Amino acid sequence: MTSKNILKYIFIAAVLVLASLALADALGYFNQKSYTAVSHGSHAHYVPHDRDPDVPINKFPREEPAPGEKITPTGQIVPAEE
Repeated sequence: MTSKNILKYIFIAAVLVLASLALADALGYFNQKSYTAVSHGSHAHYVPHDRDPDVPINKFPREEPAPGEKITPTGQIVPAEE
């Protein structure tokens, strides 16, 4: 193999690794919080990972919960249990 071919394969491998990391980030793999921000027009709603699918997105809060609070599957912000 020539050095040109080696560089081509290294470039392809680097692109694949970066694309995999971008996909994992987009799917929330690196999200440490129990909720995620869902864009809804000009604002975002904060939705828990265990959301009730029967509750529409607009019923969830538009502000992040404070430390010591959590969002219920139905959209209420309540104190978190330790």
